[in-house]
Amino acid sequence: MSKKSEKERILVVDDSAPTLEVLQRNLTAEGYQVLTASSVAMAIELLEANKVDLVITDFKMPKVSGMDLVRHVRENFRDTEVMMITGYPSIEGAVKAIKTGAEEYLSKPFTDEELSSAVRRALDKLYVQRCGGVSGTQLPVIPHGLLGESEAMRKIIQAIMKAATTSATVLITGESGTGKELVARAVHYGSERSSAPFVPVNCGGIPDGLLESELFGHVKGAFTGATESRAGLFHAADGGTIFLDEVGETSTSMQVKLLRVLECKEICMVGSNRARKVDVRILAATNKDLLGLVRKGSFRKDLFYRLNVITIALPPLRERGNDILLLTTHFAQRFAAELGRPQPHFSERAMAVLRKYDWPGNVRELENVVQRLVLMTDGDRIDAPDLPRLMRFSALKHAGLDRTLAEVEAEYINNVLANVRGNKTRAAEILGIDRKTLREKLRGSLMVPEHSLGD
Repeated sequence: MSKKSEKERILVVDDSAPTLEVLQRNLTAEGYQVLTASSVAMAIELLEANKVDLVITDFKMPKVSGMDLVRHVRENFRDTEVMMITGYPSIEGAVKAIKTGAEEYLSKPFTDEELSSAVRRALDKLYVQRCGGVSGTQLPVIPHGLLGESEAMRKIIQAIMKAATTSATVLITGESGTGKELVARAVHYGSERSSAPFVPVNCGGIPDGLLESELFGHVKGAFTGATESRAGLFHAADGGTIFLDEVGETSTSMQVKLLRVLECKEICMVGSNRARKVDVRILAATNKDLLGLVRKGSFRKDLFYRLNVITIALPPLRERGNDILLLTTHFAQRFAAELGRPQPHFSERAMAVLRKYDWPGNVRELENVVQRLVLMTDGDRIDAPDLPRLMRFSALKHAGLDRTLAEVEAEYINNVLANVRGNKTRAAEILGIDRKTLREKLRGSLMVPEHSLGD
């Protein structure tokens, strides 16, 4: 049961003044602190400024609906329950309200007893929630260091297993952060070369003037500063695998040299005329459309076909379904262990938000988000309000997008004036315009009575 002695605070949201008055009177008589709001925008302001235990909202609201408020609360406030009331009852509406996150759903008219019981049930659920958490998901075995049970990842794992049985060149494609190096490592360590070196090279991170020396080595005196001979990364990878990440960033002159390695299996150190044979398998990766670069003439066609013997195309995280949830739990376990903390549990609401987010940075972005959450969240439970703001739903995010630019400008000017208590000199400074322009905008927008346009 919840603690009545703490006098729970309830926010009632309804555009009907008589309804607000009745609900406030009844709930106050029950011993609750009651706040009221006549719009979703006002309700959100009150939620930002006050600790609220329960939001009771009408379904039909002007501009922004009560359903949007329910979702906003669920994704922005950890310890707040929601109850919806409506004068337009329907099974479909009730189901949608519950799925969106409302704990209770009342149809008008309702008795004082029905209201009291619904409020009590919602607050009791809140108390139980505050005392416990949702346990983590049991992780499956991770093949080749990769995690995922989606159909897309099953195909990737099959492709890795086939590529590992051959010595053919492999081109790994996919957006940044999808795990291309992890796939390359899986191919190498699943192959007969697994006991030999795996050498990753970020071609995009090495200046073009240095890349040749880094890859093939140089002899003493080959260039200014070459005080001694030094072997390159192809020498280091001899007998094993070299992984050329961001291969699309290489210059056309470097592409010619890579093509020779693929064709002749030999390299030539910078400053030397003697070629040396190497036994190196080449795996390459790119987040660019290499075929498109070939058509534009910025990537050699012959090198493209030499690299593209086997292609493994990694799907973006947003197309991997529930793999997002498995990866979230995996990273949470890992970072908690590194920090010596208990593994945090993600609420169902938090998991739903993570599942719906677009993840432009893919697995790398998810890993960074989970690491930050484990570091910064107090306790062992992570809920939707703990997630980065850009991931959470906002009821006001799309509000007013049907207004003209003039209307938006007028509202902003009016808000600035209100904030400085009508001081037009200060308002003009904030807006970055002179007083004359401000007066013209005020007169043109008809935001204020004509008599108030004076100094």
